Amino acid sequence: MKSIFGLDENIVASLSYLFGPISGILVLVLEKENKFVRFHAMQSTIWFLLLMILGWVIGAIGNIFGMVPLIGWIFGAGIGIIVALLGLISLLSMIFLMIKAFTGATTKIPVIGEVAWKQVNK
Repeated sequence: MKSIFGLDENIVASLSYLFGPISGILVLVLEKENKFVRFHAMQSTIWFLLLMILGWVIGAIGNIFGMVPLIGWIFGAGIGIIVALLGLISLLSMIFLMIKAFTGATTKIPVIGEVAWKQVNK
């Protein structure tokens, strides 16, 4: 099935994960009909916005506690590792979800996938 972009729906759904929430929002705004594409775009938007916000919050906490004398560097290192892990989770989930969407699967991230599904099927 084609999407509004004239591309196959699996290609557009896959591309909605490419630039995280930016591509998800772009596809959501432009694609009004295809529910498969809209689901993946909505899931991409929610998932990657959540990861970004979580990264910002953890980074801010790290900056605050990083100023504490003597133990600040330990906090900073620990927070740095957590933020790096979030980046790795983001990259690996992007690749996994792009592959799944490209193969035509409606793979739902727990909780987030259900929210995206309900939003698309209103």
